[in-house]
Amino acid sequence: MIHAGDLCFTDRPAAPVNVSVTHLRADSVTVSWNIPEGETVIGFAISQQRQDGLMQRFIREVNTTSRACILWDLDEDADYIIQVQSVGLYGESLASKKIHFRTLKMSEHIQSTMMDQDDPAVEGLDLSRHLQTGEILIIMTVLLMWAIYTFFFFSVYDIIKDNDSNNHSKEKSKPLSGQSTPEYHNGGLLGSKLIKILCFVVSSFSLAQVH
Repeated sequence: MIHAGDLCFTDRPAAPVNVSVTHLRADSVTVSWNIPEGETVIGFAISQQRQDGLMQRFIREVNTTSRACILWDLDEDADYIIQVQSVGLYGESLASKKIHFRTLKMSEHIQSTMMDQDDPAVEGLDLSRHLQTGEILIIMTVLLMWAIYTFFFFSVYDIIKDNDSNNHSKEKSKPLSGQSTPEYHNGGLLGSKLIKILCFVVSSFSLAQVH
């Protein structure tokens, strides 16, 4: 067992493996890696450096089980070198193998974004969203028209009920021989109102189907 001061190197985790770079863009990239089985890891550290040595960055995260990290604010069309370390309870591992990558040019980034938008799966998702929106609009329209119809129906019903009560009061004050005409009049009024209501319902549902 090798010691350096109070630090025991055998307690440090092994270096990350299978370090890879994906989702290349003009100003960002995703770095991912794996941890050897059986290692106790509580975080990671990434060293990022431009190959020409003009800029260097060190990122360290603890209390995380993440095995990936997005590097932002990169320069377009530039070469970078990265290495990943595992952070354990008693220190950091040795650095992984160096990984080289080059960011995209801005024109390549735009073209890549446009290709992602032309993906059939994305188009299918957008179409599904449009269909869902159309269905919601139809349902909302039908519910709104039904609410209007209900309000109209009860308003007309109250008017008919009030008229019917007034007519019955008048009929009681008239001779028996004159009661047939008001009943016919009331029946005609009620039939006319019902016809209007039915016409309104038909027109409401027709409008909902058009929408």
